[in-house]
Amino acid sequence: MAEIIRLDLASLHDSYARGLGVAAVVDTVYDRIARVDDPGIFLHLAERETIQREAAALGTFDPMARPLWGVPFAVKDNIDVAGMPTTAACPAFARRADNDATVVALLKAAGALVIGKTNLDQFATGLVGLRSPYPVPRNAIDPTLVPGGSSSGSAVAVAQGIVSFALGTDTAGSGRVPAGLNNIVGLKPTVGALSTSGVVPACRTLDCVSILALTADDAWKVFAVAAKPDPADPYSRTLALAPMPVRPPSLTVGVPARADRKFFGDAAMATGFDEALALLARLGCRLVELPFADFYATADLLYEGAWVAERYAAIDAFMDSHEDALHPVTARIIGGARGLSAADAFKGLYALQAYKAKLAPVIASVDLLCVPTAPTHYTVAAVTADPITTNSRTGTYTNFVNLLDLCGIAVPTGQRSDGLPMSVTLLARAGTDHLTTALARDIQAAAGSALGATGWRLPPVSCRTSASTSASTSASTPADDTIELAVVGAHLSGMPLNAELRERGARFDRAVRTVPRYRLHALAGQQVPKPGLLRTDEDDGMAIDVEVWRLAPSNFGRFVAGVPAPLSIGTLELEDGTRCKGFLVEPTGLAGAEDISAYGGWRRYIERTTRRRANA
Repeated sequence: MAEIIRLDLASLHDSYARGLGVAAVVDTVYDRIARVDDPGIFLHLAERETIQREAAALGTFDPMARPLWGVPFAVKDNIDVAGMPTTAACPAFARRADNDATVVALLKAAGALVIGKTNLDQFATGLVGLRSPYPVPRNAIDPTLVPGGSSSGSAVAVAQGIVSFALGTDTAGSGRVPAGLNNIVGLKPTVGALSTSGVVPACRTLDCVSILALTADDAWKVFAVAAKPDPADPYSRTLALAPMPVRPPSLTVGVPARADRKFFGDAAMATGFDEALALLARLGCRLVELPFADFYATADLLYEGAWVAERYAAIDAFMDSHEDALHPVTARIIGGARGLSAADAFKGLYALQAYKAKLAPVIASVDLLCVPTAPTHYTVAAVTADPITTNSRTGTYTNFVNLLDLCGIAVPTGQRSDGLPMSVTLLARAGTDHLTTALARDIQAAAGSALGATGWRLPPVSCRTSASTSASTSASTPADDTIELAVVGAHLSGMPLNAELRERGARFDRAVRTVPRYRLHALAGQQVPKPGLLRTDEDDGMAIDVEVWRLAPSNFGRFVAGVPAPLSIGTLELEDGTRCKGFLVEPTGLAGAEDISAYGGWRRYIERTTRRRANA
């Protein structure tokens, strides 16, 4: 059977380092386009032969010189790619781009390959993905649901494993919503961090180029390449970037007060958000409920006064002479600006400034905010029946973000009770993109959900950390000198002894399971309840949940020196194909112990026994 070529950046570069040819990757991209067979994803495709020539011109694999060497990506069709048409999903607006948008040029220079231009809500006006005269992209998880917009085609292309990442734009949530609805990551940078030169504007004062990717690590790597100041963009900003974000050991996270949360009757989404908050707590975050009425009121401003007028200003000459060419819903929304005055625009600006002043201390009281990415999943039929209300509700947790100059990232947190994807968005003050991304990568690792609709899981940490090193670096050698330690019981995040890890500077890396060759036992006579993990070569072995943490060698030695009998440190085999040091138990320590392997992990055993006692 031919090897499945994974397109997350870490796995792809690991494959290149082991000898995979870039021509095979290009063929894989076009084969997947044919297999997915969704005519709504791309509005323009480069010829396969053209991309093969560009790939051949890259020369020898060198990710140090070109950090995106051989990485296929797609571009939302309101962003210019030289030699390709830019339509903004309006055929009458179409023009051939002579030059690359600044962000595209930077990504090409880093070795990335543009496969084509993707569909969108026309003129980036919408959050549902249906406002296009072309076929609508199918939601990658459930085709009866909307794909989200406006970056619909970009999100679906990534979620289907066709490209490694895609560019979108995000003015009111257009990069976050489709990411959340398709089970991928959507990075919405600080306004101005990525140049919008060469981008068809929606609201120039608020527009962002967004990055849709399979993992938070991938989104950051692309962001690090593209976040450069641009003299051609008057809204460009200069940000100081870390090479790879690391989450601080403790964070205070503001969340909407329970009474203020809006899910419009979607109980599964409400429960999914509660479960996501529980995951944050297990990661050591302190959750603080905040009143959200003023955030919602700020969001309402986006389709009033100043910013509707700004959308009209972006295309007024074209719209006045080609209004029949616009999608009916798009024309209705943008055309509303014709009834506005300059006084209306200023009133909107004054109202925004008042909300900024009022919310500034609220935002400053926490390190980050965490909100649902979208309040519900809408079907295509529901949005078709009521395109305005459903679109407005979809932006409940996104419309205020750029108005308040926040950065954000949407990240999957697993499946809801009905199997649909659950996603949250982390928000923080401008310029702190590293903070949101650092927490997002830990959330994604802890959630352990599949990447998009591909069925792929996060790559092993050794692959993730070495993907950006030179080709001569072994894929099994971490880029730093930390040591992995798998914990199985009282040292898990949120458990009584987790502080011992944090005191040694340990960093959470991922949640994973062992291979099915272990048994888990609740040990007898322990002051702090603990399990013991025992390897078995019998047929009754099971896969057990563990967390992998990383420690500096000196701290690893100090931590291991304090491990009491009957526990010991050995080598564990993990389901993701890696091996690492981890807690085991000596067979003599099982006297009086209870075999709890059927629970699959210590956390589930504790939760269920606690629930049983409470109900007794």
